[in-house]
Amino acid sequence: MPWPAIAELAESVRTGKVSAMSLVEQSLKAAGDHQEYNALLRINEQAKERAQQIDEMIKEGKNPGELAGVPFIAKDNFLTKNTETTAASKILAGYSPPINATAIDKLEAAGAIMVGKANLDAFAHGSSTENSDFGPTLNPVDRSRVPGGSSGGSAAAVALEIAPFALGTDTGGSIRLPASFCGVVGYKPTYGLVSRYGVVAMASSTDVIGPLTKSVEDAAVVLDILAGKDDKDATTIDVADKSFLDDEYDIKGKTFGLIKEHMGEGLSPEVRSVIESSVEKIKASGGIIKEVSLPTLDLALAAYYVIMPAEVSSNLSRYDGIRYGLSSEQAKSIDEVYDLSRSAGFNSEVKRRIIIGTYVLSSGYYEAHYKKAQSVRTKIVQDFERVFSSVDFLIGPTAPSPAFELGANTSDPLQMYLIDIMTVGVNLAGVPAISIPAGKSGELPVGLQIIAPQKADKKLLSVAAKINQKVSA
Repeated sequence: MPWPAIAELAESVRTGKVSAMSLVEQSLKAAGDHQEYNALLRINEQAKERAQQIDEMIKEGKNPGELAGVPFIAKDNFLTKNTETTAASKILAGYSPPINATAIDKLEAAGAIMVGKANLDAFAHGSSTENSDFGPTLNPVDRSRVPGGSSGGSAAAVALEIAPFALGTDTGGSIRLPASFCGVVGYKPTYGLVSRYGVVAMASSTDVIGPLTKSVEDAAVVLDILAGKDDKDATTIDVADKSFLDDEYDIKGKTFGLIKEHMGEGLSPEVRSVIESSVEKIKASGGIIKEVSLPTLDLALAAYYVIMPAEVSSNLSRYDGIRYGLSSEQAKSIDEVYDLSRSAGFNSEVKRRIIIGTYVLSSGYYEAHYKKAQSVRTKIVQDFERVFSSVDFLIGPTAPSPAFELGANTSDPLQMYLIDIMTVGVNLAGVPAISIPAGKSGELPVGLQIIAPQKADKKLLSVAAKINQKVSA
């Protein structure tokens, strides 16, 4: 059964029309009915207890918050107190954190109830959720295909109506890509708008937290709760406005830059057709379409796959078999503890990224690779700033193709990395972006990506809500 809008759902709980317990039970039943998709790694055993607390607060006349009783799913790289967090890697199997991530604390303080933890590519390293140590998640539209990654479990859970919203992380497209493949909305905020505290780090300079939902309006409601400065995360920024949605903001008169580099070689004809149709609908609604070029986007993927593995290598050095996580019992020396624990605990994709990252940071290669990639990143930031001086938003496809078949790219890492070609530039520039369902290729969903300047999240969500109404009509 489809979930109502999040704001409507919470109001129904606050006014006593429905109970928080009934919503949690509905969510848990949906999770049980869809186990074959492997969208969730585990259920939160404390969800019903939390629902009971919310219902008791309402009986006592207390306000449980803006998201009263609304169930949600957290990607399994969010620390959740007394609930196992593995980041889909066996090196963290059995790890029960002593704290919550800030995002979890904020949602629970607003009355939302976490009902489960979603599958992902281990440590968020992947674009298909096939790199999970606990098996791949299946696409909710076609079980022979991938849901995208790394937030594939989160996107699938929302598409399968297991919960009204899910949390994801986006380092190079990991919210937007699965949103496109699963036919849901995926929002990647401005870098620093949402605290990363308590989220297992992948690449700290591009990691961003955001919601996956069935509508843009729902994404804005969740972002209202998540956004804001956090003393535990020095990269967070202040929020000027409480609401991230302006109903008066319109498509008419706004200039949309159609990204030339994203509409060229490598784009499937089916995706091109859907995006061109969306462009026509934006024009019919009074939007001004202008083709723009960001030449450095052709270098974004190469720069990203130097910078990201370097940060991965650094962030994963703490998994040493001593402090926490898997520890080899066969080790007879400190060196063997490191070697055997990491060899057994990390899968091949994680190891690949550690090796690449260590290489580009090593003596003699730092200048040639890492420093040069950072210089390219600066050029990409400048390219975005230049183009946003002449347009309000950028538009284009989220991915070059619809969801591909399970196993199609697992033996070809380069081909898998190319799936991120239209999303990584956004992360390197730190700007906000959203993927909304724009149409279908056969039965497979296709996402439209809309990008805005830094800190223009309210404008982006407001215009995306209007565009979503037009392209889905």
